Amino acid sequence: MSIFKASNYAADLIEKAVTGYDLSPADIVRLLSISGKDTKTLLAAADSIRKQYVGDEVYLRGIIEFSNFCERNCLYCGLRIGNPKLQRYRMMEDEIIGTAKQVKERQVPTVVLQSGEDSFFTTTIICRIIQRIREETGLIITLSIGERSYEDFQAFKKAGADRYLLKHETASTELFQQMRPGCKLESRVQCLRWLKGLGWETGTGNMVGLPGQTRETLAADLLFMKQLDADMLGIGPFIAHPDTPLANSANGDIELTIKMLALARIITRDTNIPATTALGTLDAGGRLKALQAGANVVMPDFTPFKYKTLYDIYPGRTDVGSPAEIIAKLKNYLASIGRTIIFGSGYRPGKTINSPTNI
Repeated sequence: MSIFKASNYAADLIEKAVTGYDLSPADIVRLLSISGKDTKTLLAAADSIRKQYVGDEVYLRGIIEFSNFCERNCLYCGLRIGNPKLQRYRMMEDEIIGTAKQVKERQVPTVVLQSGEDSFFTTTIICRIIQRIREETGLIITLSIGERSYEDFQAFKKAGADRYLLKHETASTELFQQMRPGCKLESRVQCLRWLKGLGWETGTGNMVGLPGQTRETLAADLLFMKQLDADMLGIGPFIAHPDTPLANSANGDIELTIKMLALARIITRDTNIPATTALGTLDAGGRLKALQAGANVVMPDFTPFKYKTLYDIYPGRTDVGSPAEIIAKLKNYLASIGRTIIFGSGYRPGKTINSPTNI
């Protein structure tokens, strides 16, 4: 008998999902609308699935935000090209490599190279940075640099990168075009399918609380993640930035975001799901809540302090201090819920590291 007592329709639906029942869009909408004890049942179910499929260990990814230049004009993002108030920066190549060495020194096995969509960093430059990091540190490399061509994805993988994070943001074609002027969802999805086809460990994800978003569009997001068979899922709340057209919009709801994360764990089982810094920005205990609802990854920020506050995608980011201080704090934080950091590769079960020599 399941440990999740089916006292009503919602609990019964959760129990079915735990045992492998394919949730319909209407089922997901229903579960996103629950509250009280039903929410507790959902979160407990997600935590149980997490424990079963990916264990109690929490994986670390060290982020380097190497450029805040962006050629896109997304309505929600402080890095948008239409924000003249932002002081722009690009880290020099040696700075990036030096920071990657700090990630290595802290025994974090994966570095995440993240930036706005900045064409200054050509294919040649990115490949050289990848090759140097692999040769000088041996770190696993995740890229999060936006939409690129099929040929670019091929080149980056051949150079030695292995993971790529490209959040689809919303599965609604209309909302996507509204939030990202001049961009098309179909192009984003094509990039994700190219990445999967090329053998990348591929991440996607969405924002919860975008103006105009509905529970139906959130259900479509979850089903898209499952259909893509994404290896990583980044789910976080929308946070209104004062220097964007959405400055006066309400922030995303923490409880709804946590329910989305829990459903993502139940639906996708063994994916890697981070407890995002955005959750911690809106709620001091937000990341802890995420880790108790299915999350199994934390991504400490190694960006040099002089740049960290300038990577202003949303206001109020709280991940400050030296890398050593951040990781020490994380250890204590995780111990409070019976979880531990594991300094392993953190691949989705069944995945292996692709070295440049076997691509």
